[in-house]
Amino acid sequence: MRKSKQSGMNAQERKSVGALSSIFALRMMGLFLILPVFSTYAHGLDGALESPELVGIALGAYGLTQALFQIPFGMMSDKFGRKPVIAAGMVIFAIGSVIAAMSTSIEGVLLGRIIQGSGAVAAAVIALTADLTREEHRTKAMASIGITIGLSFAISMAIAPLLNEWVGVSGIFALTAVFSLLSILVLYLVVPEPENTGHHSDSEVTTGMFKEVLNHGALLRLDIGVLILHMGLTALFVVLPLVLISDNLLPQAEQWKLYLPVMLLAFVLMVPFIIVAEAKRKMKLVFLVAIMLLIVACILFAVSHDSIWWVAFALLLFFTGFNTLEASLPSLVSKYAPAGAKGTAIGVFNTSQFFGAFIGGVLGGFLYDPIAQNFDTVFIVIAAMLGVWWVIALFMPEPPYVATITLYIEADDEEDGQRITAQLLALEGVAEVRIIVEEKAAYCKIDKKVIDEDELVEMAKAFV
Repeated sequence: MRKSKQSGMNAQERKSVGALSSIFALRMMGLFLILPVFSTYAHGLDGALESPELVGIALGAYGLTQALFQIPFGMMSDKFGRKPVIAAGMVIFAIGSVIAAMSTSIEGVLLGRIIQGSGAVAAAVIALTADLTREEHRTKAMASIGITIGLSFAISMAIAPLLNEWVGVSGIFALTAVFSLLSILVLYLVVPEPENTGHHSDSEVTTGMFKEVLNHGALLRLDIGVLILHMGLTALFVVLPLVLISDNLLPQAEQWKLYLPVMLLAFVLMVPFIIVAEAKRKMKLVFLVAIMLLIVACILFAVSHDSIWWVAFALLLFFTGFNTLEASLPSLVSKYAPAGAKGTAIGVFNTSQFFGAFIGGVLGGFLYDPIAQNFDTVFIVIAAMLGVWWVIALFMPEPPYVATITLYIEADDEEDGQRITAQLLALEGVAEVRIIVEEKAAYCKIDKKVIDEDELVEMAKAFV
């Protein structure tokens, strides 16, 4: 077994991760920018008065095609190459954005949103990131992309009302098309060509592991949870922008004054939750508290949506809980996933997330009556669904506090792999090992309070 002693990323890895993170950010901003401004715009489109439910469906429609195509796009990138598949996906996303920008009817915007979601490049970008980073830095690379997505969400929420005032929602759609095309330039001009393109079970879907992942009770609870979380988020934004203008709480052009401080403060409040969850090993407790914050927030929205101060407080509670869950859910998936199956577990998890966004749009669209303005009905239904999730999470086992690391191995056959597996498992702090000979990789789950990666590498040098 060989593996270089852990050190920082080299220049090419930093360049690759930075460029691929920017591609993710450009694409996700194209989706997030719409959230706080879409409902008020869409209700003024042709056909929205006759079919108001289409407003919610259009908001969440991208989630359906995103869920359907993200795993196939990842598999196609194995066959046809990472960059061509990513570029094709970004072109599809740009086409959908242009259709939505040019449409004057709710049906046209719905079509554009469906096409946007069809450019599902997330899995292919993750696979390219894995190709361009060494095993010991892959987790950090994925974490960098995750942080970028979180920041793009916060920035989008804050600046969307200002952009809407300057260029309108159709202009935002056009801007997302420009973002998509810019990301292709970044892909080909900045992102290096990988020397070796192969399958990485720690970051890509492996079809042979679907059964193992889908039969895993804790992972299924997380899949249901992220579906409900994004269902609630999308349904919330079917009605929240309308609440702010219908009750004369805040003109749309000034709504950034609400979103900006709330998002900043929610981010700050999230940090101690994450520290307690990880450092103090209280993940389940923090998990349950975060879901409860969402439930309380939705109840406050329902009973006090005529007060800007209560709305602001409810929004702060909601995004504190939401940000905490968005940061901790992928970590929980990684902890629960069997060794070597993390890529498949994350693939199923992401699919559930996108389906949740679609269901939330449909739910909000059908529940909300623009004549009755029954905002409270939507908020109470979201709170009830979150309550179901809280009960599901209550019976979730405490997660194992382990980290997944990947070692490069020189195993020539299964017998050699079994011997190295036994040697690794004999080390204190190594909880689980799966060796995939074809990838020349050993996927290990370790307790970092007992053994760290450098120590494991040093011990494993004798396993040849």
